[in-house]
Amino acid sequence: MTSIPASLPLRNDLIGEEPYGAPQLDVPVCLNVNENPYPLDEQVADSIARRVREVAQTLNRYPDREHVQLRQAFCDYLAHESGTRLGVEQLWGANGSNEIMLQIFQAFGGPGRTALGCDPTYSMYPEYARDTFTEWKVIHRRDDFTIDLDATLEGIADIRPSIVLLTSPNNPTGTNLPLEDVRTLLDACGRIQVAGAAEGTHPVVVIDEAYVEFRNPGTPSAVSLIPAYRNLAVSRTMSKAFAFAGARVGYLAADRGIVDCLRIVRMPYHLSAITQASALAAFEHTDLQLRRGAKLREPRDETAAWLKRQRYHGASLQVADSESNFLLFGKFDDRQKVFDMLLDRGILIRVVGPDHWLRVCMGTDEEMAAFRSAFTEVLSQIDD
Repeated sequence: MTSIPASLPLRNDLIGEEPYGAPQLDVPVCLNVNENPYPLDEQVADSIARRVREVAQTLNRYPDREHVQLRQAFCDYLAHESGTRLGVEQLWGANGSNEIMLQIFQAFGGPGRTALGCDPTYSMYPEYARDTFTEWKVIHRRDDFTIDLDATLEGIADIRPSIVLLTSPNNPTGTNLPLEDVRTLLDACGRIQVAGAAEGTHPVVVIDEAYVEFRNPGTPSAVSLIPAYRNLAVSRTMSKAFAFAGARVGYLAADRGIVDCLRIVRMPYHLSAITQASALAAFEHTDLQLRRGAKLREPRDETAAWLKRQRYHGASLQVADSESNFLLFGKFDDRQKVFDMLLDRGILIRVVGPDHWLRVCMGTDEEMAAFRSAFTEVLSQIDD
């Protein structure tokens, strides 16, 4: 809870708002914020220490505000991971994909502009819109959490947004967005005039791929479409698969024109020399990092199958199809009660997404065993 005196001139639209954030509680098993549960390998940590030591004597000077070396590392990584070679001018980094998203809203949103998404989706999107005075509109997903393509196309035509923002895999559902649908949306936006903008202005389509490294093998990335579409931007993060959440490194791949728009709104020297050095060190071990991240696909699929075998009030649980490192499962008459009973047993998951559903992210084998044991006990008590 916040404690803000009424005498402070807080913006009228922010009065009564609470800061975003999942609960940060000291419990034995934290499975609530989609972190990679495995710490960095020793050789990665050693590389970070070496690179940070190298830049330590230069911290009296500002870092490279264009972070060119890091942007080249992003290029090399995407060529390796997604099979698409882009130029340095098509990549842009920031302090986590959260800052990337905020820069997108700063550059393309604002008063009189609208951003369009498909819910349920990441709960920070409407906050980026609020903070930049951008209107936020949503099209509801189908019952299986796939996007309703026809309804979304109709919404784009009616609303004429400046930003179309979709997540793949989606958070909090884990749902993949097929590349054919992305193409259809891009083609439609190429024919749409943004409301209130100059003639010939078309929506920017943003695909948030924060969890894309956890996708099933063979699933393509929207990055592969960038050479063909000047209105496409793909957001990525190192927080998840690279186990780099504490380092705060996100990046965007897009046409150079989109990147240059973000360069206008970015704060000067927004990426510290230490952040850049740490990220470059992590990219020295790309294959190792990706192998460790891929380890979470197996427990995800095993946990999904296990959850579907559980019974709640005589019925099998529902589990959303996921290509991420988390699962959305339900439905519960009182999801808060289930959450609280798990928390009493030292297991922290997340109350998020549509009513009656809960989300659990994948942990270590020991953490997942603890979750299954506690959840089995909770279900047995609820059904007594």
